[in-house]
Amino acid sequence: MVACGLKRPNFLGPLVYTEAPDGGWGWVVAVAFFLVEVFTYGTIKSFGIFLQDLMEEFEETNSRVSWIVSICVFVMTVHGPLSSMLTNRFGFQLVVMVGGVLISLGTMTTSFTTSVNQMYITYGLLAGFGYSLTFLPTVTILSHYFKRRRSLVTAIASTGEALSMFALAPAFSLLRDRIGWRHTILVIGALQGTIIICGALLRPIIIEPLTTQEPKPTHGTADNVQRENLNSNPESTLLQTEDISKLPNGINNEAEPRNNDVEKTKADEKPPARKVKLIDFSILKERSFILYSLFGLFATLGFFAPQLYIIELSVSRGVERDHATYMLSTMAVAEVVGRFFIGWFLTLKSIRDKKLYALLVCVISMTLDLVGFTVVTEFYGLAVCCAVYGFFMGTLACTHIPMLAEDDVVGLERMSSAAGVYVFIQSFAGLAGPPLGGVLVDVTHNYGSAFFSCAAGMAVSAVFLILVKPPTCAKRTRLHEGTQDEVKDLTESPEMNEASSGTCKDMDGTPAEA
Repeated sequence: MVACGLKRPNFLGPLVYTEAPDGGWGWVVAVAFFLVEVFTYGTIKSFGIFLQDLMEEFEETNSRVSWIVSICVFVMTVHGPLSSMLTNRFGFQLVVMVGGVLISLGTMTTSFTTSVNQMYITYGLLAGFGYSLTFLPTVTILSHYFKRRRSLVTAIASTGEALSMFALAPAFSLLRDRIGWRHTILVIGALQGTIIICGALLRPIIIEPLTTQEPKPTHGTADNVQRENLNSNPESTLLQTEDISKLPNGINNEAEPRNNDVEKTKADEKPPARKVKLIDFSILKERSFILYSLFGLFATLGFFAPQLYIIELSVSRGVERDHATYMLSTMAVAEVVGRFFIGWFLTLKSIRDKKLYALLVCVISMTLDLVGFTVVTEFYGLAVCCAVYGFFMGTLACTHIPMLAEDDVVGLERMSSAAGVYVFIQSFAGLAGPPLGGVLVDVTHNYGSAFFSCAAGMAVSAVFLILVKPPTCAKRTRLHEGTQDEVKDLTESPEMNEASSGTCKDMDGTPAEA
């Protein structure tokens, strides 16, 4: 990838490239995303080590204490659209830095609370809102820095969540035994201040494709310069016919006696600058996005039961409780492997245009595995189910949101708004899933029933994913964004003529199946 020179050399300001660099400062953003994963999702999943201490300290039930995390996760996801709006208005850096401040403040304040109700506010609402301002903007800007390696880099960076459970959860548990749960939570809040630094590293990226070449001295007219540009890049006809008015004065003046009227006409036809929407709800009119969001809604129902109920399910099947705890470790190890695998797999050239189908295979496999939990009755069978679940959980967890950047769904340009709405829709399943599983367990007195409900949700999500139809061509995304004149030019362009005839070109110019 060739990057053009920086136009704004100020410290940590925007970076301008001719195309996604697939590296460069993107590696710094990837590290920042890794740390954000560690101190957001990773920390939330590690909060369970304090549940017993909180129950004893405040003399509360397991259900009441569990609502602390439930409220936090719900607030985190339901504010997805607001996070997108603030990011579009104030930029990635400021929003993530403010989110880091709220997370650190909310967690540290939690260590001074005297009741579970106060924790609902400090950790559930305050820290939860901070979480909502950090994750989506970070994964969105990471998708802008990478194109060919996007799936692989996102998968690797997202391992921060799983690795956090390996390293930080045991460390926090030991620290709690030494200094108590209050001081340990205070330390966690201080460490979460790292997110503020991560936010400062999220330098905006501007993609400005090259549309003209430096004119040769032997050609003195604008017609010749335009002809050379058309020959060098025949697919950018629309842009090149507008660039004639931007030529150096010497060339323009020399060509003016012949082309004055033509250039004025083309200058008048130049489309006005678009206003940046704080959030683009027009994506709700997109059939592909609606179906993909319904996939995410029902798939979320299958994400919660194994982590919550696998230990109790194992004990009910005759496994000793000490051995049952290994099931979570098995899931975590397999999840890391799954994230690495899917990141590598989706970079294969033969899979590049079939990512949705790869995702569908993972969803169907997880559905069958969830059914398997209800059938097996001994330690090794449950361990295998946990390993399979963890693997496919890893493949889905690191791809379902970045997949929005693919032209099969909404495309990179509208990912920021789409991700906010998508996570907002998901939040309701995340809030309803755990209580639904709990009700089924209470009614049937069988922990396997919770896994049945998850399998049903995953099966329904697979149906909606099958119905998602990729657009004929990437140009189709621009039809929803441009002005009427741009739409007219696009529909008359050679690329759209190719699309209507059933062929299309991939982003690298190679033919791809429609």
